[in-house]
Amino acid sequence: MHTHKILNIASPDKHLQNILAKETGISKITAQLLINRGVKTPEAADKFLNADATGLLDPYSFSDMQRAVGLIRRAAENKEKVMVFGDYDVDGITALALAKGALSKAGIDALCCLPHRIKDGYGLTKDIVQTAQEKKIKLLITVDCGISNHSQIKELRSRSIEVIVTDHHEPADTLLPEASCIINPKVKESGYQYRDLAGVGVAYKLCQAIAGDNLAGELDLVTLGTIADLVPLNGENRIIAKEGLRRLSNTKRVGIQALMETSGVKNKRINAGSVSFILAPRLNAIGRMDTAEVALSLLMAETEEEALSLARVIENYNRQRQKVEGKIMEEAQDIINKDINFKEHKIIVIAKEDWHQGVLGIVASKLADRFYRPVIVISKADGLCKGSGRSIKSFHLFQALSECASLLKAFGGHSHAAGLVIDKDSIDEFRKSINGLAKDRLKIEDLLPGLDVDMELSLSDLSADLIAQLDMLEPFGAANPEPLFFTRNLKLKGQPQLLGRNTMKFYVTDGLITHQVIGFGFSGLKDSLVSADYLDLVYVPRIDSWQGTDSIILEVEDIFFR
Repeated sequence: MHTHKILNIASPDKHLQNILAKETGISKITAQLLINRGVKTPEAADKFLNADATGLLDPYSFSDMQRAVGLIRRAAENKEKVMVFGDYDVDGITALALAKGALSKAGIDALCCLPHRIKDGYGLTKDIVQTAQEKKIKLLITVDCGISNHSQIKELRSRSIEVIVTDHHEPADTLLPEASCIINPKVKESGYQYRDLAGVGVAYKLCQAIAGDNLAGELDLVTLGTIADLVPLNGENRIIAKEGLRRLSNTKRVGIQALMETSGVKNKRINAGSVSFILAPRLNAIGRMDTAEVALSLLMAETEEEALSLARVIENYNRQRQKVEGKIMEEAQDIINKDINFKEHKIIVIAKEDWHQGVLGIVASKLADRFYRPVIVISKADGLCKGSGRSIKSFHLFQALSECASLLKAFGGHSHAAGLVIDKDSIDEFRKSINGLAKDRLKIEDLLPGLDVDMELSLSDLSADLIAQLDMLEPFGAANPEPLFFTRNLKLKGQPQLLGRNTMKFYVTDGLITHQVIGFGFSGLKDSLVSADYLDLVYVPRIDSWQGTDSIILEVEDIFFR
């Protein structure tokens, strides 16, 4: 029995299935998928399935938006100097490029400022006050940061520099920075109805208010940062991603076109996976290895020649990032094998000298997936050490860091991803402290990897029409995962075929219907498959087009042998 993952099969609601299917014209299976995603009325189903730019929320529902726009218009009228300060990840640089463009149309030639991930760290830099004064800045706008920069903002305001904070991160405490305006849906007093916007999504709302338009044409840029930041793809984010992906496929931005060309996805269908696994990692790579200025320049490039040159630089940095990441992964695994006692350490906290700070988050994410428990990876230095953490769905990492704040110099982030700064001498105590919290909050079953399955089906339930309806649920991502189905009591038909080192193709049958199956990374299970009497399959159904003929193929997520 192949039991390395526990199946969590959603309970079917046949009554609600019937209502949604009748009122919307979708199948009962598609109706159940919507129910599983919290969509439980015909009105909500119609809104989900037909999400478009008309459903975008009013930017002025942010309580501070009117004042923020007023400050920007005053700056334009008085020819005041304006700075936009961003972040070095895809969310931050797309927000910066977006804001720069919107301010330019409003008559403001804003100065863009990006911190260096390693030299400066996240958020407003220590020398921001000096820089702003030297540049004679009268208005500073943050994008994708600022909510935790109390001291810098207080100092800026004391020098008569207005500060508009646009951010989407959780405030570290109940006291907010003394900014002129705060546009952040996670602030209780924000007045905004949807709290899960990415940083670029918040910047987009400011740009909408400045322009007096919904700026649907900018959604190609907004969707890049939204999908890259792994925010829930529901509500307004679903509209942004759905509309944005459509526009991204036909983008007129020469920088994005060049990125698509050098990454090998030009003229291919662009979906959320294309952004998550191909485009975003490349835009992030240069900010991880050096400065994100090149990625920002790419997004704002004006000529094809310039764009292609910058995209090639980014491609080279991405290869460097992969090599560095691979080396750290090996070293991290060695430390875990040697030092981590999984009975005592429900949270893995590992540290080593001179690990490249730019890839710590990627390493933490991969280790969290591998061991299915929260992971914090720290790069040791003589003084302050920087770390990055990734969590699992049952453990709120930001809250845990808040409770360990006395041991940290700084921290920030979300429930499942966070960064921290810590003294070298405090690492061991921090490891004990956060594992002490986890001891009470994480049960054994929380640390067992699971698969959330939408429905149990028979092979006869599968059809091309059903798969077409599944496409209506795209784009897939956080809070809207790609549908997974479960079918039991199948038998192998014929012999499995190995494709390359890790892929296996084979046929399964229930005695009446036969379908082809493809398993990426499943070739090691060939012998088990051949010897099993029966097998249960977790899969995603797809249409396979070959030589002009369409057929259903099942893409394996897990196999259970009996």
